[in-house]
Amino acid sequence: FGSSSSQWSHPDTSACCIPLQLGFAMVERLTYRRQCRYNTKGNKCRKVRTPGGKLVLQNVKKTGKGPKCGDCGKSLIGIPCLRPTEYRRLKKRERRVSRAYGGSRCGTCVRKRVVRAFLIEEQKCVKQVLAEKLSATKEPSKKASKK
Repeated sequence: FGSSSSQWSHPDTSACCIPLQLGFAMVERLTYRRQCRYNTKGNKCRKVRTPGGKLVLQNVKKTGKGPKCGDCGKSLIGIPCLRPTEYRRLKKRERRVSRAYGGSRCGTCVRKRVVRAFLIEEQKCVKQVLAEKLSATKEPSKKASKK
């Protein structure tokens, strides 16, 4: 085989082995526990040492992003950040906020909607009052011109 140096554990694979005399320990090799054998975003794992001293891979769940406001896109306050399937297991009161558009829109956007609807209704009332005044002023002038 190659050189008979006692510093490396195996002479031919000196590039991938760790020096034993310098106080390093060998790294334990681990394999994925599920069917997917690649480092994808849905196959994240972390190394855990069991009470028996064995090093195993523990699968890590994806973190939830949480619901966002449909109007402004900000994250909704008072609703937990979970994965979509975990929302199904929650009670209805935990999935939403007890308010109009709760769980769908944030409080500021709801306030804007309410104010906008109120102002539109007020504008309709003002238009109606102005139209009545105009019609009232036109009627006497028409009667005077007919006489």
